[in-house]
Amino acid sequence: MQQPAPSLWDDLEATLAEVWRCLGAGASTRRSAFHHPTIATMGPDGAPRLRTMILRGVEPEIRRLRFHTDIRAAKANDVAANGSVAVHIYDPGMKLQVRMTGLATISHGDATARMAWQNAQPMSKACYGTRPAPGTPIETGDGFSLPASHSPELAEGETNFAVLRMTIETMETLYLAHGGHRRAAFGWEGAALVRKDWLAP
Repeated sequence: MQQPAPSLWDDLEATLAEVWRCLGAGASTRRSAFHHPTIATMGPDGAPRLRTMILRGVEPEIRRLRFHTDIRAAKANDVAANGSVAVHIYDPGMKLQVRMTGLATISHGDATARMAWQNAQPMSKACYGTRPAPGTPIETGDGFSLPASHSPELAEGETNFAVLRMTIETMETLYLAHGGHRRAAFGWEGAALVRKDWLAP
């Protein structure tokens, strides 16, 4: 006998609240599937470019997600040229897919970036001291260097450190269930929630 979907997924407001809960957990819990979403930016050739990033912060009241990046990386250039981004998350344990689109900005060398850098772990800071710059062709797989996590050179990485912040404009959720999937769509204009609909899965 097929089991019906939990009542949570038959309530649009509860669905949205659950996604925000999962995003908040993802920013603080490494084992959460929401901790490492896939992010898409638009490359200079007009083609989408995907990569996994770590979710560092969530501000539900303003629908903003925070990630960290190297200012030398292609995604930083992509966002600077075209702020349109998309995010995809799938949690196999929950059988929940979340897709979001929105506008992203890059903060580099400002108060936002400085605060995030101060709160970052030494092992994370080391990544921003990569030489040569990310994406540079190298002769061997190990043909790059990183500063030690407690060396004076670690501070040099701050010049490359940047914060990518995305403001969510649309969100779609898909809960997979034997008794019938549940798919919902949400959209915002400014601070106003202007769309809250069920979709055929």
